[in-house]
Amino acid sequence: MTTPMQFQQLIAPVARFAQGRALDAALQGDLNLEFPPQGEVFQRIREACHAGIAAGWLCAQGDAKRRFGRIFEPGEATHGFSVDVVDITDLVGNHHRHPTGEIDMIMPVTPEARFDDIGAGWLVYPPNSGHRPTVSGGRALILYLLPEGKIEWTQQ
Repeated sequence: MTTPMQFQQLIAPVARFAQGRALDAALQGDLNLEFPPQGEVFQRIREACHAGIAAGWLCAQGDAKRRFGRIFEPGEATHGFSVDVVDITDLVGNHHRHPTGEIDMIMPVTPEARFDDIGAGWLVYPPNSGHRPTVSGGRALILYLLPEGKIEWTQQ
């Protein structure tokens, strides 16, 4: 079983790697090289997400199509990022914008599942971008890091 503190320790190297970097395509490429979906860090985080969901401390809010929850507020241990995990099955979510950007770790549960048309791996949204988070092709877990925990829900 994974505890929230163990989970935080698993996330720390990724957050440290991204800390102070521009949230852009270069960071997305670097994350996919440094922490690839088939790599040990990515797989350990994925397994910890499943364990946290099974234990009830991760993705504790929502309904059958979308379970979610913020597990850590931004702080020193997470290198200034908040950490949220969402468990989504074939759903178009509510529009929001990222004042400081967003880093998404995409973990398909259903092999064909895609998040915003991307399969397993990393997706980086730059500051002041926005989207309707969309999972198609089945079920996926999305871990997202928000610099300073900033997110703005919109009416679009």
